[in-house]
Amino acid sequence: MGNLIDDGHAVMKKILLVEDNRFFGAMLIRKFAKESDLEIVWAQSLSESRDILASGEHVFFAAILDFNLPDAPRGEVIVEVIAHSIPVLVFTASSDAVVRDKVWSYNVVDYVFKDDAQSLEYLIYLIRRLEKNQQTKVMVVDDSSFFRKVLVDLLETHQFQVLSASDGKAALALFEEHPDIKLVLTDFEMPELTGLELTRKLRQRYRRDELVIIGISAAGDQMVAASFIKNGANDFIVKQTFMTEEFYSRITQNIENVERAQMILEMSIKDHLTGLYNRRYLFEAGIQFFDRARRQKTTIVCAMLDIDHFKRVNDNYGHDVGDLVLRRLGEVLQDNFRTTDIVARFGGEEFCVLAVDLDESGAVKLFERLREKVKHQTFTTAKGENLSVTISIGICTELKDNLEQMIKTADERLYEAKEGGRNRVVAE
Repeated sequence: MGNLIDDGHAVMKKILLVEDNRFFGAMLIRKFAKESDLEIVWAQSLSESRDILASGEHVFFAAILDFNLPDAPRGEVIVEVIAHSIPVLVFTASSDAVVRDKVWSYNVVDYVFKDDAQSLEYLIYLIRRLEKNQQTKVMVVDDSSFFRKVLVDLLETHQFQVLSASDGKAALALFEEHPDIKLVLTDFEMPELTGLELTRKLRQRYRRDELVIIGISAAGDQMVAASFIKNGANDFIVKQTFMTEEFYSRITQNIENVERAQMILEMSIKDHLTGLYNRRYLFEAGIQFFDRARRQKTTIVCAMLDIDHFKRVNDNYGHDVGDLVLRRLGEVLQDNFRTTDIVARFGGEEFCVLAVDLDESGAVKLFERLREKVKHQTFTTAKGENLSVTISIGICTELKDNLEQMIKTADERLYEAKEGGRNRVVAE
């Protein structure tokens, strides 16, 4: 059952806050309540935090800790919380270099100065960054097991999904299994395949705005740094001299550059309402999809789908409900087709699907199941009213001279489905 208000109850992520200043703690809780969906569990001492952690009642996504507490004046709470494998962000009023070095020695996510007017904004930014990092794959490539572990530990502290390889050849093999890797940290001198050679090979497959490559090498290798950048690396880090803060800043900045580029690309090729591809992308990528199928002599199916009597939904329930129905149908389509297929919103309540390796019999069965699945969806409006919709589908399974002809044929079959009573599949 689909529900236009709430399709499920998501579990809120919890943050452990340990802060003895009542005013500051309350302000932080209000800020997070206003700008995030995170639940704060507040302790005002090391003792209270121990009780909370020992209870086992909560699973914490991260912790925000005051460095100086009445019963833990020198950051003792950091050790306690990290022992529970919780990512730690430290709040401190001290800018003392000794305190800073001590904080970083605990392998924390970051530390934030309390006297900074933007500190609360930065805390929320860090938490959101950790959430994104959990969905982001990165790779460390280095033949030194010691330094490889150093980098892996740093990246895992920031919640990245981390893969590692001992040389460039092994790294390329991992890419075959994980083509969605977003960042590679690679050493220069390695057996089998050097970091520079690895960079060249990866750049043949991935643009700078698709994959971040950061070269790493020993101090004094200025020529190596230049070679990495000229051959496609986004950045370069010297092994012996980088500070933890610098490392995280470079990683985050480069990752966010790629994310912004991908967001701009998605805005240009995705339908803003359903999240499916738009008509422009359908024709641009669809032509390549069609040509590849012809070259490889594989079958290709083109289907046109339309929501039956959609105008009645808008007229009876309003355009907001109509939009929610379109979004839900978009989700159903995404769930029922492969990533190798192209699913697009053609316009209004009409959608187009391009799929390969389907014969006519298999295509009809697939789209009949889709039609039945949509038919049995029940939606609940904000007013508590229930409604359901049906779809009509036209399919072209014969490889025509071009993509436009296949879409035209599928659209003609869709018209026949509508004329034949709707809620049916018609294939050529």
